[in-house]
Amino acid sequence: MDSIYHTITLRFLAEPSDVNFGGKVHGGSVMKWIDQAGYTCAANWSGQYAVTVYVGGIRFFKPIAIGDLVEINAKIIYTGNTSMHISLDVFAGNPRQQQKAKTTHCVMVFAAVDDNGKTVTVPKWTPRTANEISMEAYAKKLMDLRKDIDEEMKPYM
Repeated sequence: MDSIYHTITLRFLAEPSDVNFGGKVHGGSVMKWIDQAGYTCAANWSGQYAVTVYVGGIRFFKPIAIGDLVEINAKIIYTGNTSMHISLDVFAGNPRQQQKAKTTHCVMVFAAVDDNGKTVTVPKWTPRTANEISMEAYAKKLMDLRKDIDEEMKPYM
């Protein structure tokens, strides 16, 4: 599969309906946008409907102002048999200026499913650049860390 399909970018303006009580964009709105970008990337890569399996380590670095141009970059950083690990970075800033600041980062895992909701195999993604190799190693390290988190959470599931 052509590597161009492993990444997508969504761009839009933050609207007044996205405001929280502090006058900035609500974190829940940002999480919704991240999920939409992640889904779009996963569905585009797999050619299938995709469901969110895991969202990990979401970090909000800076607030987003109403009226900011928001850019969400989603890219495949690792594929399993049926899963796709996607790195998501959110940038925002005044649309009249070129520079945008990173506001949020997380990694999501999506599974490709068929019309009956059964997981299906996804195309293998192979890193080609030094950055892609580094991001794949990051995904694998996060997978190892999730094993410990899953073990800690067992009594509460």
